[in-house]
Amino acid sequence: MSSLSRELVFLILQFLDEEKFKETVHRLEQESGFFFNIRYFEEMVTNGDWDEVEKYLSGFTKVDDNRYSMKIFFEIRKQKYLEALACRKDRAKAVEILVKDLKVFSAFNEDLFKEITQLLTLENFRDNEQLSKYGDTKSARSIMLGELKKLIEANPLFRDKLNFPTLKNSRLRTLINQSLNWQHQLCKNPKPNPDIKTLFVDHSCGQSQPNGARAPSPVNNPLMGAVPKPAGFPPLGAHGPFQPAPATLPTSLAGWMANPSPVPHPSASAGPLGFNPPNNAALLKRPRTPPTNNPAVDYQTADSEHVLKRTRTFGISDEQVNHLPVNILPVGYSGQSHGQSSYSSDDLPKAMVMTLNQGSSVKSMDFHPVQQILLLVGTSTGEVMIWELGSREKLAHKNFKASLTSDYTASINRVTWSPDGTLFGVAYSKHIVQIYSYHGGDDLRNHLEIEAHVGSVNDLAFSYPNKQLCVVTCGEDRLIKVWDAVTGAKQYSFEGHEAPVYSVCPHFKENIQFIFSTATDGKIKAWLYDNMGSRVDYDAPGHSSTTMAYNADGTRLFSCGTNKEGESYIVEWNESEGAVKRTYNGLGKRSVGVVQFDTTKNRFLAAGDEFLVKFWDMDSVNLLTTIDAEGGLPASPCIRFNKEGILLAVSTNDNGIKILANPDGIRLLRTMENRSFDPSRVASASVVKHAQTSTMNTFGAANASAGPSIMDRVAPMPSMVVMNGDNRSLVDVKPRIGDESMDKSRIWKLTEITEPAQCRSSRLPDNTSSAMRVSRLIYTNSGLAILALAANAVHKLWKWQRNDRNSTGKATANVAPQLWQPTSGILMTNVISDTNPEEAVPCFALSKNDSYVMSASGGKISLFNMMTFKTMTTFMPPPPAATFLAFHPQDNNIIAIGMEDSSIQIYNVRIDEVKTKLKGHNKRITGLAFSNVLNVLVSSGADSQVCVWSTEGWEKQTSKHLQIPPGRVAAPIVDTRVQFHNDQTHLLAVHETQIAIYEAPKLERLKQWVPPETSGLITHATYSCDSQSIYVSFEDGSVGILTASTLRLRCRISSTAYLPSNPNSRVYPLVIAAHPSEANQFALGLTDGGVIVLEPQESEGKWGTSPPVENGGGPSSMTTSTTADQPQR
Repeated sequence: MSSLSRELVFLILQFLDEEKFKETVHRLEQESGFFFNIRYFEEMVTNGDWDEVEKYLSGFTKVDDNRYSMKIFFEIRKQKYLEALACRKDRAKAVEILVKDLKVFSAFNEDLFKEITQLLTLENFRDNEQLSKYGDTKSARSIMLGELKKLIEANPLFRDKLNFPTLKNSRLRTLINQSLNWQHQLCKNPKPNPDIKTLFVDHSCGQSQPNGARAPSPVNNPLMGAVPKPAGFPPLGAHGPFQPAPATLPTSLAGWMANPSPVPHPSASAGPLGFNPPNNAALLKRPRTPPTNNPAVDYQTADSEHVLKRTRTFGISDEQVNHLPVNILPVGYSGQSHGQSSYSSDDLPKAMVMTLNQGSSVKSMDFHPVQQILLLVGTSTGEVMIWELGSREKLAHKNFKASLTSDYTASINRVTWSPDGTLFGVAYSKHIVQIYSYHGGDDLRNHLEIEAHVGSVNDLAFSYPNKQLCVVTCGEDRLIKVWDAVTGAKQYSFEGHEAPVYSVCPHFKENIQFIFSTATDGKIKAWLYDNMGSRVDYDAPGHSSTTMAYNADGTRLFSCGTNKEGESYIVEWNESEGAVKRTYNGLGKRSVGVVQFDTTKNRFLAAGDEFLVKFWDMDSVNLLTTIDAEGGLPASPCIRFNKEGILLAVSTNDNGIKILANPDGIRLLRTMENRSFDPSRVASASVVKHAQTSTMNTFGAANASAGPSIMDRVAPMPSMVVMNGDNRSLVDVKPRIGDESMDKSRIWKLTEITEPAQCRSSRLPDNTSSAMRVSRLIYTNSGLAILALAANAVHKLWKWQRNDRNSTGKATANVAPQLWQPTSGILMTNVISDTNPEEAVPCFALSKNDSYVMSASGGKISLFNMMTFKTMTTFMPPPPAATFLAFHPQDNNIIAIGMEDSSIQIYNVRIDEVKTKLKGHNKRITGLAFSNVLNVLVSSGADSQVCVWSTEGWEKQTSKHLQIPPGRVAAPIVDTRVQFHNDQTHLLAVHETQIAIYEAPKLERLKQWVPPETSGLITHATYSCDSQSIYVSFEDGSVGILTASTLRLRCRISSTAYLPSNPNSRVYPLVIAAHPSEANQFALGLTDGGVIVLEPQESEGKWGTSPPVENGGGPSSMTTSTTADQPQR
């Protein structure tokens, strides 16, 4: 069978497993012989299904294949024989087993067969000395199973058959949906409102065809069901080439509805929501595999995506996609039998590595979703703190004040980050919710205050209905409310609970947004974002005050709670039926527990109970293990995992926090501890920006009256909903760090790296004869490869392999990658024009799944398949030539194309049409950047001008010319680049004479950095993936690293540190690219065609330390400005 046919079998196996055809799955496993399901085998052996055991084995081996196989069959038949002997009534059966099953082994060991036969003469076979320790049947089977697994693993016939390949969820559906979309692309006259009735014939929009309308979007295909989004990439909105079809009620919610309303209700993101009981019943009859909590699909491999129908993130910034705690799937072949990663309790963070002195009782904690060592803490006295675990320092500290003239305080019930980490919310016991914007380091600002409820605000979560960032709150007044996170305006108010609402859990499935809420009387309700009332009315186990939460990939729902009698329950729900699927054992008689999830492995539950932290495997009801964290824990400690599940924060009796770690977490913290503390992180901001006008309330004007808090509680798990934070701040407030002292006597010194031994560098291997300069450079979004575009219009792709030296397979300077080419040997070469390609302005843009690259080198724009290097299509022949490309963040059918003639074309690739042309520059376009928070496009040109365009009407909002520093003269044509900070508001502008930070959309210049003339001109610059640093390359070959928040130079790398000494050659970097998830790694594209990867020494962990504010910024000059440049008329 060919390799592709073999892979098709695996896809069918996955499909059958997802559709719950369990018997068929195992029959196909056995008949194909491709995958030996060890879990299924264990189940059969444990149950003593001996005939099925041998039948299943026969698909992989026979008795006489080799000595391992013979031993496997012998042990199974011997156990069957002994069990028959153990039962006196089965003596005849024992004789039959001896003759039919065991006699075959007499030819190999006649003495052993005789000894086995003699057991028939004994009243009790345990009288045989060798069998004297034979226990009961269950234990004997367990012991034998251990031996069988060792034999199977050692048997060469089972090699490569014990592990199921790593697949994305619903891979076969993905391929079929892609096929339908591709067929529709070929239709001459595409029609709206697709009606796919069969897969037996190709789709066509002809009226005589069975499939007479165009294929639906994979997001909404009612035939194939929802296709969950694979791991590690941004969630997508419903903005593909096919518009969303009306969505049916999601399986999960339908199952909880006793009486679904016949009235259609508007969906939060997918058009009308029709409640159709027959369809829902069909769904419940064989529920689909629950999708991830992503609202759409982004195909993840080159053979499964056509870029022209891609949709795009409506929330998270590009560099964060590999860090989100909501889109990480383990092995796509989900289900208990297939694809389950093997993790042990050793993977749990159990080693106590540090204790933090909080100062007051900890009520709620949450780790930053991107920066894994930042811990947000809320206390019983209303204090909010951000800890950096690497330095064990408090970065920021806020106190609650009920009014400007009162010292009245409030306890915190909940703190939680938005998933992109730019905002966090605080729910107080005094009717108030406060939202802060966080800009890294100590830059914490008041963003919004809402008088949310009468009495205590018991819980808070972020949600994203209708593509709008919202805050969901619940309170003592029995209400659930939804607020606009930008303006603070109330969007919805849900009433129906008869007791205080204890917690909320927003989620979405199959494009349907909904909220679970729980009350102190044990009632569970579910709400859509409308005013039609609760869709679910259900009782929590034991009528407990319950917290509900999904696991990391959004496929499994858990709850944990305690009732008034002190009885606690931790359970998993069957969403299709609205019933408890399993109840976990091990909680105490009187305890308060909160479920926490390992967001990487999707495998463990944890609860703080009985002065311990208790752990469960999600697939087993029995307690896995417990830890006491070296003592000192309260009866019900507050606990919180970090995103990767390698760190665990636990509150203590003495108002502290213990940090526990697994081996990976210990390594992470050791790396961070080696970094010197950076005083600039806690320095007061030197720039206070003008307050933005909005309808937000300012802090400090709250009413002091408040109702009682419901009970001391542990913070619930954050809702697993992906959305985008908005960080447009109302005012800047200087954080007050009360108990943090800085060693001002420490003398800061610029870190100079001049020798190869002072850093890690690797020149990527290149056996091609071409030495053309590198014009463009980018890491793939996965961080596994680097793509370069040379001046001769040829692309080069380097891939890192997963091995013992590089367990993640990500780009690193420690291991050399492979210059990758497909087996065909073809190159990805752009179409070139009649002019010299070296004189053209190259540009490219990479698809979010790393499958396609769109590129141009002065000629037509080409679309390449990154797996095969084949040219999929070309379009837009010059003149004018394309000089910059950028995808619209909310509709990947729309591309902004900067042109050589200074225009910007907004191009719809699906219909091959220029939607509009933007004109405002005088010279060619050299940079484009979208903000999906501000809904603007920022452009930069060779005229040193920056323009801001609204993406709603495409009108120009403002423009500025960069101010050339005194004494510097800019060339007539200079590439000016723009890039948004992760907060999507601050804008990095790169010019050969300067680095500047602007605030969009008004383009108010906040800071400017001018390098010393000795460095030569700036050739390129980029933010690090966490936006905390800026990497700058120069004509003299050096690289500078600036602290982004202050624009101060902290490290300078000389060319002698990464280039061989050659006085006759003038080699320097033209482009610089930052790794998408490793904040201290970057790559350089050189004038000699080389690509260099640079990282700091492992003992250092980062590139230098920031200078204190009072010491200045080192030898380079820096200008800070709060005066806006004059807008261009």
